Amino acid sequence: MRRLFYSFIFSIAKGLIRIANGKVNVMNQNRIPKGNYILVAPHRTWFDMIYFAAILLPKQFYFIAKKELFKNPFMGWFLTKLNVEPVDRNNPGISVIKRPIKVLRKTDLSVMIFPSGTRHSTKLKGGAAMIAKMSGVPLLPVVYQGPLTLKEFFCRNKAHINFGTPIFVDKNLKLDDKNQAIVEKQMSDAFKNLDAEINPNYVYVDESKKHH
Repeated sequence: MRRLFYSFIFSIAKGLIRIANGKVNVMNQNRIPKGNYILVAPHRTWFDMIYFAAILLPKQFYFIAKKELFKNPFMGWFLTKLNVEPVDRNNPGISVIKRPIKVLRKTDLSVMIFPSGTRHSTKLKGGAAMIAKMSGVPLLPVVYQGPLTLKEFFCRNKAHINFGTPIFVDKNLKLDDKNQAIVEKQMSDAFKNLDAEINPNYVYVDESKKHH
């Protein structure tokens, strides 16, 4: 039932995106690996994950979201049905790493991670590299360029999604600070290159800081 619910909701989302915002320009889908992977992206708007999930159907994903979103019982139920699990950002615990690894190993769900954790941070955190190493699946970088607010969405500002080359983390690699930094640089370089492939002059402007 959960699989059907997920497909139903994101199929509707895909249709609404097409109607309200027009056809999404999707680039380099041939780079998407077969089997499971960890989709990694810079988090630019609260709805970029909806674009990714809708575009990548029938592939389904497991997500982690801040626990505050689950305070409302209906919202908590709804998110749980879409493979979203809550995390305490202030005290994440080891399950934030262990649970996605188990999902990647034991199910056909891939995992979607925004390594910066928040839309208002450019600093990459270490979880994605560790999950890739322990699960044996590649990191798949992707970027979203498009509307950042609902107003821009309904004004039909065109959306672009560009997939990068998979990044493999050797299971024997010791993820010390040095090697962690290398993987993080691979991800950040991939994001820059993918942005440039869409638009060489693209600069992300954080909506929350526009008015300060």
